[in-house]
Amino acid sequence: MSFKDELPKIVTGSVPGPASKALLARWDAAVPKALDGTAYPICLKRGEGAMFEDLDGNKFLDWIGGVGVLNIGYSQPELVAAVKEQAEKFLHGILNVYVHDGYVTLAEGLNRHVPCRGAKKKTFFANSGAECDENAIKVAKAYTKREGVICFTGAFHGRTNLTMALTAKKSYARGMGPFPASIYRAPYPYLYRAPKGYSEEEAIRFYIDELNRVFDEGAPANEIACMIVEPLQGEGGFIPAPIEWVKAVRRICDDNGILLIADEVQCGNCRTGKYFASEYWADAGCAPDIVTTAKSIAGGMPLSAITASAAIMDSVPAGVIGGTYCGNPVSCAAGIAAMKVYDEEDFPAKARHLGELMRKGFTDLQAKYPCIGDVRGLGAMIGVEFVKDPVTKEPDGALVSRLIQAALQKGLLMENAGTDGNVIRFLAPLVMTDAQAKEGLRIFEAALQEALQA
Repeated sequence: MSFKDELPKIVTGSVPGPASKALLARWDAAVPKALDGTAYPICLKRGEGAMFEDLDGNKFLDWIGGVGVLNIGYSQPELVAAVKEQAEKFLHGILNVYVHDGYVTLAEGLNRHVPCRGAKKKTFFANSGAECDENAIKVAKAYTKREGVICFTGAFHGRTNLTMALTAKKSYARGMGPFPASIYRAPYPYLYRAPKGYSEEEAIRFYIDELNRVFDEGAPANEIACMIVEPLQGEGGFIPAPIEWVKAVRRICDDNGILLIADEVQCGNCRTGKYFASEYWADAGCAPDIVTTAKSIAGGMPLSAITASAAIMDSVPAGVIGGTYCGNPVSCAAGIAAMKVYDEEDFPAKARHLGELMRKGFTDLQAKYPCIGDVRGLGAMIGVEFVKDPVTKEPDGALVSRLIQAALQKGLLMENAGTDGNVIRFLAPLVMTDAQAKEGLRIFEAALQEALQA
């Protein structure tokens, strides 16, 4: 049996084993404490598909997937071959000086796939999610000649100075100010935690009213360049933006000359059952103006992209966008290979299949365990929210922390999300087998029972 088809197995009795402990000690001595490696004492040796092995021979099923980087799985052969082939030609060519075919080919592919407005689209590349979000805002400001930006509660957009200001959770930005001005925040439509007694329709109206309040209490609409929205919030708790809310936001943007940016850093590249989650928006007649994406765009190589209409993109003055490593040839080669695999193997369909399987598993558990307050998501991007009481919905982050550690000792790697850390986020590689999904759900329940008894 190939390693990618195996099931989790802990051979050292507990994690970490001795070889991993030795490397973790070196890590602690050499690496800043802010990058703490003790919460997940994992030292990676190899990975295939949705499985990886640590230095001690323990085998784990990965439900984190590099926080959305590994939709295509570990060590996809086509990507490995593409990286090797390009590396033998040249490793780097700065785009201020050289043009390489890989950059153009990948940009052409994204222009075909990205569902933003515009008959003719253009794409340029950066290196990370934070960089592509920051560049998208530069583009929006250049096009609108305005300065204001509206972001939302629960948002995560990165750790640069601008994107820290956009990110809602300020533990990511403690002591890092001052931050850029002209940034305004409105409530994101978190329907599970909407005002008590509201129907979905009433809740959406409430959230739209709160957004409009920004124009009265923050900045006039004619001073706002853009709104930046995650179609499915990641760090905020895996919360999908309701389509009726998106339609209303689109109308507000259109009425006021504001650009709508879809941040698909985490939810893009087939994760939600579409190639891009904003395809759901486009299908409903409310496509975004700009789409950003990163993480799984190149299967693990550092790369991010910004796509918009040619009219929007060509408004940017020379010198405003770019960077030394942007559109690195090796990363672009990996991106081209990933796109080919996503298309030829219909990865959106894989996400829909895996999502249906996992959602059923989680909702079956929800019926058995009152501590599971909500199961939500799109495709194979699913959030499982834990509460102390299903009526009061008080978050139970402590239970989730115990659950993660109990699952780790059984060979299942998971991560939390949400303001209170009370959501398990499901981001397993889309190549995870049905047998692995079934085993993962078995471990999940066993770990939950253990966490509840602690």
